[in-house]
Amino acid sequence: MPEWLIEQGIGEDRAVLVDAGEIVAARVVWDEPWRVGAIAEARLVSRIPGTRRAVVRLPDGTEALGEGFDPALTEGRPVMVRVTRSAIAEKGRTKLPQVRPAAREEPRPAPSLQEELAAGPCPVRSVPIHGTAFAEAGWDDLVAEALTGEVSFAGGSLVISPTPAMTLIDIDGPPPLPALALAAVPAAVQALLRLDIAGSVGIDFPSLAEKAQRQAIDAALAAALAGAGAGTGWQGERTGMNGFGFVQLVSRLERPSLVARFARSPAAAAARRLLRQGERVAQPGVLLLTAHPAVRRAMRADWEAELTRRTGRRIQWHEDAALAPSATFAQAIAV
Repeated sequence: MPEWLIEQGIGEDRAVLVDAGEIVAARVVWDEPWRVGAIAEARLVSRIPGTRRAVVRLPDGTEALGEGFDPALTEGRPVMVRVTRSAIAEKGRTKLPQVRPAAREEPRPAPSLQEELAAGPCPVRSVPIHGTAFAEAGWDDLVAEALTGEVSFAGGSLVISPTPAMTLIDIDGPPPLPALALAAVPAAVQALLRLDIAGSVGIDFPSLAEKAQRQAIDAALAAALAGAGAGTGWQGERTGMNGFGFVQLVSRLERPSLVARFARSPAAAAARRLLRQGERVAQPGVLLLTAHPAVRRAMRADWEAELTRRTGRRIQWHEDAALAPSATFAQAIAV
């Protein structure tokens, strides 16, 4: 049976659903203040005329978009809300959190990643960061896919690009095109789960001239999505393939995907990755962290203090502007 493994890192909790030794789904939670399931007393800031939508201000000053509010509520009134989608960073802007009224509920924080997964059908097990469970399941390969947006499969590759409108999955490879499109179907569905991609998703298959070929891809995609839903909870709707090979999927969006996180906040993602690398160093000595200066700037003081506490080591930095932000490294050195 598939099993969720969880590592509780610094600034990041990460989980992988492992089946037969391979990662079939993944989740990453950063220390965002407002995630799905949080309930708080907010204040109504403004109404959107002619709708039941409004802007509210959460207790820490964060603004959120709400819907389903009683039209009789006036601006400035307190209102209890439940977060239904966390904030999502995009190029040049950040989509505000989304909320709905929660009049009969008490304030509480969002469930932890472990609590959320424990409510599902698969068992959940915490594993130590210095262990090998994540590495053996292929965590490093998954991170590489999220960083680059590139996923290889037999006969071709996927290029995954988060945009403000939707996540686009482009399929590339040599002919014959019907065989390429068919081979891409399981790879694309697996990528949705492995990289935690939801919301509006466009898959750009190769253009297929014959209607029967497009119908064959539609049938394969429907079967693959149905199988994924049975095992890991994918639920949504899809369109049929049009004459240009385009298919759109729509599912509930509650948080940014792994690809979106790494694309929109590369230095912050690299800093969290470096913290994980630092925790995993086994050799004795001072902990030397090597990274691009942007990663050093993204490293919060409380994260670094927690790394010192967890490892019992003094920390030194080596900044190298020639490194890519993702090229972080941690090692022990003698002093």
